[in-house]
This record gives sequence, structure tokens and C-alpha cells, in this order.
Amino acid sequence: MSHHVVFLERDSIKAQVRRPGFEHIYEEYAHTTFDQIVPRLRNATVAIINKIPLSDETLAELPRLKMIAVTATGYDCIDIAACRRRGIAVANIRNYANHTVPEHVFALVLALRRNLLAYRQEIEQGTWQQSEQFCLFTHPITELSGSTMGIIGEGAIGQGTAAIARGFGMNVLFAYHPSPKKKEMVLTPFDQVLAESDILSLHCPLTPTTRDLIGINELRKMKCSALLINTARGGLVDEAALVQALDENLIAGAGFDVLTAEPPKNGNPLLDLRRPNFILTPHVAWASDEAMQSLASQLIENIEAWVAGKPQNLVT
Repeated sequence: MSHHVVFLERDSIKAQVRRPGFEHIYEEYAHTTFDQIVPRLRNATVAIINKIPLSDETLAELPRLKMIAVTATGYDCIDIAACRRRGIAVANIRNYANHTVPEHVFALVLALRRNLLAYRQEIEQGTWQQSEQFCLFTHPITELSGSTMGIIGEGAIGQGTAAIARGFGMNVLFAYHPSPKKKEMVLTPFDQVLAESDILSLHCPLTPTTRDLIGINELRKMKCSALLINTARGGLVDEAALVQALDENLIAGAGFDVLTAEPPKNGNPLLDLRRPNFILTPHVAWASDEAMQSLASQLIENIEAWVAGKPQNLVT
């Protein structure tokens, strides 16, 4: 069978993508709008997407489609139940961001715990230059050693984050959830993790059960000195509740790499925050050069394995 492979969001990854090693027609588009999805995939047997939404209604218009290869780990943009009903295989990318995301987590953590933004702002304002001594003590600086990191999600990225935390001399708590990946994992009750963590880092998928996992009630259970770090999915946190928590000093700060809607063309409450205890980056935690090239290689391997009848990394 000759396959027709269509990549709808080529510009979503910055890496070399080789062509599959089987007979095929190949098309790629830098980006795709919603009304272009069906016309571009009408003849496709394999679709390569990143964040393009594929609902049951859209899939109904694509009877030739047999596989969806996602250029990411998350696949909440796809109606997985509809794919199962229609016999469409869905494969995602795994274990490619085990270093880059945890490194980004700690870039945020260190900047916040050491108040780097506040000190940089004071230098820009001339405060240090006017000081009567050689240094400033205007903002607290706290060490990581001896503090506790709570992690929600014990997959590869969560484990990578834990490894770095332990390297800093931190105690690590993994939050309990009903379906742990490893039965031998020691998990701590969720509310206890909220209460004891000096830093809470999110590394779980966005599902109906995890949407708004962290709301105002959860934020009230955290230490007022704690940081919340989200490099997973924006929908895990009630963003309005986070603004309230920062305004009311319920927590000490937050570092986010994700928003509920991306790109945030229609605004977002977190975009309006101008404070040194909040850092927002544009969904780049995953995007080291090394990680993206690993992703690109695995992407084509997933497609080739499915065509060869030996599928890997399936979520359907």
C-alpha cells in the first residue's frame, strides 16, 4: 500500500525530519488553520500534527486516515475515543525531553528562589549603584538544600526532575494518584504533598480528571513560602485562582511555561502579571536543540513501525 503522509505543522519543531523509508507521497505545511485541516488531510493515510485539534466531527470527514503521529507527548487535542472507534492509530513521542524540561524547571526555580528578577530590576533602577555597601540585601535568597519538592506525575520527566532535586539535596515527594506507572513507587497523599512542598512541580498529562487540578482550594493548602512550577499543560491550573493566590500572598511565587490557550491571542490573566515572583516563558521547556532532534527521529520511527506492522508508542 502506498501511503500519503501529510505534516500539518512543520514549523512547530526546529529539527531535521527525514522522509519515511517506505513508498509514500509526502506533503508538509508550515502551519495549518482550522478550516484547512480537512482539505489538507482529505487524501492522507498518515497525519503528522502537534496541536491541531482532531475531533470526532473532523475525523468523520477523513475516511482514508489510518494513523496520527503526534510530534509531542501530550495528545489532548485529539479525540482518542473517536480514533479507537474508527480504527485510527495514534502514536506520541516519549522520553525525549527527560533532560530539557527538568532543566527548565530548575531555571525557573533558581531564578525565583534567589530573586534574580527583583535584583536585576533594582540594578536597572540604579539601586545597587547608590548603595553604601558592596551588596544589596533587599530580597531574600533561599537555598534548595534541605527543602522539599513535590512532584505530580512520576513519568520520565517527573523522574528527571526528581533526580536534579536530589542532586541539590532536596527531599522529593511524588503525589498519589489512582493509576501509578510503577507499583513499587512510594507515593504520598496529594494533600500532604500540597502542605509539605516548598516547590510543587507539575508533570502530568491534561485529562478530564486533571483539568484545574490546582485551584484556589489547593493553593490555600500550600505553604505561603512555596513555589508552583508548571511546565506540563496550562489547563492543569486555574489561572485566575493563581493570580488571586499571588495577590493574596497565599504562595511565594510561580514559574509557568504553559497557558490554557496557546498562543494566547485573546489574552490571559497571567500575561498581565508584572511582578518579580512570577515568570512566564512561551512553552519552550521542551525545545532544546537536542530534544527536538530526538523527537524528529522518533516521530518517523513511530510511523515506520506502524507501517511495518510493529507499532510503537501507541495511545489507542
